[in-house]
Amino acid sequence: MITTPLHDELINSVKSIAVEAGSAIMDVYHTDYDIHIKKDNSPVTEADKKANTIISNKLKKLTPDIPILSEEGRNIPFSERENWTSFWLIDPLDGTKEFIKKNDEFTVNIALIENGKPIFGVVYAPALDVLYWGEVGEGAYKKSGDSAEVKINILDELKSPVLVAGSRSHPSERMNAFMGQFKESQVRPMGSSLKVCLVADGSVHFYPRLGPTMEWDTAAAHAVLRAAEGEMIKYGTNEPLEYNKRNLLNPEFIAGNMHNIQSLKLKIIN
Repeated sequence: MITTPLHDELINSVKSIAVEAGSAIMDVYHTDYDIHIKKDNSPVTEADKKANTIISNKLKKLTPDIPILSEEGRNIPFSERENWTSFWLIDPLDGTKEFIKKNDEFTVNIALIENGKPIFGVVYAPALDVLYWGEVGEGAYKKSGDSAEVKINILDELKSPVLVAGSRSHPSERMNAFMGQFKESQVRPMGSSLKVCLVADGSVHFYPRLGPTMEWDTAAAHAVLRAAEGEMIKYGTNEPLEYNKRNLLNPEFIAGNMHNIQSLKLKIIN
């Protein structure tokens, strides 16, 4: 079991690991790098691999007794994982498509999971030099460049226009149908887990994900969102996302203020 609240030393160390991994990503970002296609048809670059090595090695030294599950090391059998009460869940480069497009909207994601729930997360966007982190019960924070860190919170009141984060790389007719439920609304396109962070820092009301994601895609930003008093709910239910499932694929979900989500009376959009 993890002792909470977490020590500042641990929190600051994980933030530093994310920034170091981000620096390695940026070293590749400005070069002519090779792109490989994984078995699931998703792209991977040298930046993914370098960042994964840095994060995994540093976390092993920092917390040798806590196992690690990563997108780049996903083949740990459930028979082993099901006995984990706590573990690190990492995506060394979330938004590889954004990385390849060079639009700067990609992140390093590091989350600490306990009993199937994200309790601490760090999300770092190295090209933007924006760092989010949060611990559930202790608050969520954002730091942009050299500016001072600021505490962040979700939007409490649902006002018109309804502000919604949307995927830059995965637009869909179903998203258009979701937006059609509101009298007046605006979409803010964004890549990677930054969409969830926009909900956490009060930039938008909701982020509906009406397509596939994996646990490592969402865990770190989910922790930041929970620390900012928000939640990520399985679409059409009141149940939060769970982690370390047998199948690591997430169901469709919506991120936002729990009260606001419930007030929408969401219908399933086929």
